[in-house]
Amino acid sequence: MIWIYRFLFPILFLVSLPYYFGRMLKRGGYSENFGERFGSASRVAKNSSGKTIWIQAVSVGEVLAIVPVIERLKERIPDCTIILTTTTSTGYKLAKETVKNVDHVAYFPLDFWPISHRVWQRFKPDLCLLMEGELWPEHLHQAKRRNIPVLLVNARLSDRSFRRYQKAGIFKNLVFAPLRKIAAASPEDAGRLREIAGSAVEVEVTGNLKFDVDFPPKPDGRERQEKLIALGLSTNPNDQPMILLGSSTWSGEEKMLCRVFKMIRAQGENVRLVIVPRHAERRREILQTLKSEDLAVSVRSTDGPCARDAEVYLADTTGELRMFTSLADLAFIGKSLYPNEGGQTPIEAAAYGVPMVYGPNMSNFKAACRGLEETEAALKAESETAAERILVALAQDPLRRKQLGTATAKWCAGNRGSVGRTVDIIAEVLPFH
Repeated sequence: MIWIYRFLFPILFLVSLPYYFGRMLKRGGYSENFGERFGSASRVAKNSSGKTIWIQAVSVGEVLAIVPVIERLKERIPDCTIILTTTTSTGYKLAKETVKNVDHVAYFPLDFWPISHRVWQRFKPDLCLLMEGELWPEHLHQAKRRNIPVLLVNARLSDRSFRRYQKAGIFKNLVFAPLRKIAAASPEDAGRLREIAGSAVEVEVTGNLKFDVDFPPKPDGRERQEKLIALGLSTNPNDQPMILLGSSTWSGEEKMLCRVFKMIRAQGENVRLVIVPRHAERRREILQTLKSEDLAVSVRSTDGPCARDAEVYLADTTGELRMFTSLADLAFIGKSLYPNEGGQTPIEAAAYGVPMVYGPNMSNFKAACRGLEETEAALKAESETAAERILVALAQDPLRRKQLGTATAKWCAGNRGSVGRTVDIIAEVLPFH
């Protein structure tokens, strides 16, 4: 079956190249070390007495989630060499600039036979860790032919991926058969993975690594006010605006938030709307939406701090969602309203105790959202109209917001511990010495 994949890959790659090339040009930031995607990765200097672990984390969220695992591995096996690869330019930049205890950072190579083979020859790992759903047939085949164990950690299956694998027949063996073990993010994901992978691969529930991310402390009181003033969201210590956050928004959701903002303001509330889009390259589209709503906007990438007369702050910069989340009084989680689907992570908002609302399309975070809703720590809106109504009601109810915030923080704290369980599984496969 691998030969069928090897034959089809270059054909499908060429067909899809215009789409992906257009996306890369639109997003920008891909010029640095672009050749690594085609196998130009450097040879890695290794500690001769230690093992080499190759970790693939797609983008920012996965990179942040794997950091505690990397730190724990370096504590337990200080002489190991860790290679971290990413797919997106934002993930690459984050890994290069902020992730410590990594010996080498590179782009993940195209899953084409000669390219993958060349990078494997250069990295020569003793163990591979793949994050969440990063299952590439050629990459896994290269591991299998070298008898290198591969672990899928923080593993999850969205509704769409689950349906696709159900229809894949024997071809799903290309990606599941080479796996040594799967560490699932939730019992629901574990059940799906057992159904797809069959009895050949052991599946264990370790929990979601994103709960164990070491978030900076939530600013409070004077510190929070100073940060708001520095960002231009407040003018002086007596100015205490409510911060309504659009977290990782997708197309159409900014317009809904504009209506919510206007309704909250019409009720006499001192409110500022902060929009952090999932993709910064949508800034022009979002600006057009905001102008059509007759709202004054300030753009972080060009204006810096929010202008005093701006009603909306468009935070179109990379890696700052966590900071804005820590300052929010109320958040809407994006990619959750029709026609968008899958949802963005609610875990950062929960970690900071921010009351949150999201739409019905959160299939990528089913287990997390079910846990939030069962503990009354978040509110799901079944439609755009319902989301508007709930957000406006919460803006007028500080006691309810406080109850939700307390519940979210408690729920998040109760789900920690996945890093230790994940590292224990790694130790079973690659014994520490």
